[in-house]
Amino acid sequence: MENLAAIILAAGKGTRMKSELVKVMHPLAGMPMIRWPIDAAREAGVTKFAVVIGHQGETLRTALNDPDIMFAVQEEQLGTGHAVACATPCLADFKGPILILCGDVPLIRPDTLRALEEAHRDSGAIVTVLTARVTDPFGYGRVIKGANGRVLRIVEEKDASPEERDCREINAGIYCVAAEFLFEAVANLSNDNAQGEYYLTDIITRANARGLHCAAFTINDPREIMGVNDRLQLAAAAGIARERINCQLMLDGVTLIDPATTYIEHGVIIGPDTTIYPGVHIGSGSRLGSGCTVEAGAVIKGSTLGNACFIEPQAVIRTCRFGNGVVIKAGSVMEDSVLHDGVVVGPMAHLRPGTELLDHVKIGNFVETKKIVMGKGSKASHLTYLGDATIGSNVNVGCGTITCNYDGRQKHRTVIEDDVFVGSDVQFVAPVTIGRNSLIAAGTTVTKDVPPDSLAIARTPQVNKDGWKLKKKDD
Repeated sequence: MENLAAIILAAGKGTRMKSELVKVMHPLAGMPMIRWPIDAAREAGVTKFAVVIGHQGETLRTALNDPDIMFAVQEEQLGTGHAVACATPCLADFKGPILILCGDVPLIRPDTLRALEEAHRDSGAIVTVLTARVTDPFGYGRVIKGANGRVLRIVEEKDASPEERDCREINAGIYCVAAEFLFEAVANLSNDNAQGEYYLTDIITRANARGLHCAAFTINDPREIMGVNDRLQLAAAAGIARERINCQLMLDGVTLIDPATTYIEHGVIIGPDTTIYPGVHIGSGSRLGSGCTVEAGAVIKGSTLGNACFIEPQAVIRTCRFGNGVVIKAGSVMEDSVLHDGVVVGPMAHLRPGTELLDHVKIGNFVETKKIVMGKGSKASHLTYLGDATIGSNVNVGCGTITCNYDGRQKHRTVIEDDVFVGSDVQFVAPVTIGRNSLIAAGTTVTKDVPPDSLAIARTPQVNKDGWKLKKKDD
């Protein structure tokens, strides 16, 4: 395949989203919408990009920080032809075909773009437009062809005659165009139309006037060219994206009990023989090994790509990584956590950022962790908070244990060495170190280091007052 470039149109605000965030940066299945067509084009062979920006351009520059991407600014939105003309300086020296894509058409597949470019090259066309045949073409530009099947023109809805509006072959807004012709054509467009805009579609008319061949490449699945203009369409597009993700995972050997109610985002990797139950949410970038089980309602958070949140240069992307044979029980929530082989979590556990659980650790119901490393075979079975701690191997942490890690101004660590047994209702007032093979008696508040092989006990003596309750009644 010869060199291939792409222009991505992304200058509009997207007023129908009713959002402070520019439309193309809204997350779709865990990734900003604009990244979908960019990634599809890259996979199809594009090596050079020009992204046309306008509203919140700096947001897009920051989010799309990439050496292959150049930016062109469209100060006024005067139509798609004007937008492409703004990209001319970025690709003026490029020789070869250029794909033109829309930042708000996220579902286009790499295979489709690859096939479009191949059809363009094989036909010898100067312009090849991606089209689809739909039942209801309202709102779309109609593709008007000659008797030989060549594309004569594309007519926008508002400019179309009644006969032209009956045409059901529509323009997808995606093109493959020879670079030299493209930049000459968009530099000479007119805005003499109902919208008063410079239509990119008019390059078809200009090509035909010069006797140049314009072709159409028709796709079978119109969902690929679905545009996103409001949050209803965003949700619909995200549903299609997740359906594709789930289908591929199942083909790769993952069991999804109910794919329709399983929410897995872009970029998640899951090993074979892992079973995912209904109601599970797995965020972008998460990695799950083989033979894992994730029960209903679990939330495995990935990188944060929500409103006004985007990837900055050299940013640390927080994700979860699981080894093999991990079991996540119902209702558990985790973020930025590493779970090694055979770990069992939950039900209803909360693993906060910085948690690392080594092989065969058990975290039980209503246990919360944060910035801890827990050694092989250790367990905290229920009702416990472990924060800012290093815990060795084969440690038993009893019910109701708390690491008191914050003194009001700064955080301190608790260190518990191997083979320690911690009884119920213990408080570790950090900083404190517990030596190996020690036993911490139930109800103890630990305020100083405990030597290895020791028993630590800190309780006030029990006092029984005979007849106390009867005396209270008399009072």
